Amino acid sequence: MSLENEGTMVAPGAGLTDDEIKAASAWVHPLRAEIGRFLIGQQDLVDRLIAVLLVRGHVLLEGVPGLAKTLALKTLAQLVNADFHRIQFTPDMLPADIVGTQVFDPRAARFEVKHGPVFANFILADEINRAPAKVQSALLEAMQEKQVTIGEQSFKLAEPFFVLATQNPLEQEGTYPLPEAQLDRFIMKVLVDYPTVEEEMAVIDVAASTQEMPVPAPVVNLDVIRQAQQVVNRVYLDEKVKRYIVSLVHATRRPDDFGLKIGPYLRVGASPRASIAMTLLGKARAFLDGRSYVTPHDVKSIAPDVLRHRVVVSYEAEAEGLDAEHFIRQILDEMPVP
Repeated sequence: MSLENEGTMVAPGAGLTDDEIKAASAWVHPLRAEIGRFLIGQQDLVDRLIAVLLVRGHVLLEGVPGLAKTLALKTLAQLVNADFHRIQFTPDMLPADIVGTQVFDPRAARFEVKHGPVFANFILADEINRAPAKVQSALLEAMQEKQVTIGEQSFKLAEPFFVLATQNPLEQEGTYPLPEAQLDRFIMKVLVDYPTVEEEMAVIDVAASTQEMPVPAPVVNLDVIRQAQQVVNRVYLDEKVKRYIVSLVHATRRPDDFGLKIGPYLRVGASPRASIAMTLLGKARAFLDGRSYVTPHDVKSIAPDVLRHRVVVSYEAEAEGLDAEHFIRQILDEMPVP
């Protein structure tokens, strides 16, 4: 099968045609269009949120305040008819403020479990690096295990369970940066940039009013999302594209093996979670485009978001003012594409 050709075809071993994928993803265009009525610009951010939702992952957003990060997730939750909770992380938080606790009921003379805000479909963990490590770990355990334990009882979390965490790149005083092992739990880290001049003009037209914004009406339900998650698993991944994914990840660990002279600048390479993430998100991107197969372009488009928080540069790189983004772009530019 040629990965470059579009059209209706059956991918080897997958049993899906492009027409079947387009039928299964028919809800994507109406969802994008409806989000566009409430969120100006940020189309890349919206597509990434949908992709992460389709692969049952979680995403870390980094950007200055006021770039519609909260609005994006809240609008998406309303449009898919999902429960949404926002948690503002602060230095005085406790794990119980997230997962819940046991409260003594004097009338019944026993402890009752009070669920915390983590019990919802969509969780916005706002400024996650404002809270100490113990609180961050409570949320990250819920993300990984899809359940929480309160006292002696374990409780399954909602399905789908989607966490969007944000952190402010500017104000680092009084913050608790997530260690690499915890960052690795996020399937991608997305950098949110300022809108263009035209987009900001449109933002003024929509949001510069004292009237309440209309509440978005659902255009798709969670059952459709769950079915789409199963379809994404069946998107075809050619062996050459799979090897390309693994080569990109290995190039962050042993760049000399691939003829890349950047070894002294990289201290820690990406873990196998990066290979898994690129595979899943490549399939999700193909699904969103109505294709039954993954192309190398799908992989390249999501690779920076998957790798930037998993690659740690050395002191030599920091001394020269070079960050992980620089070397990831170099790897993508120099690695041969199948």
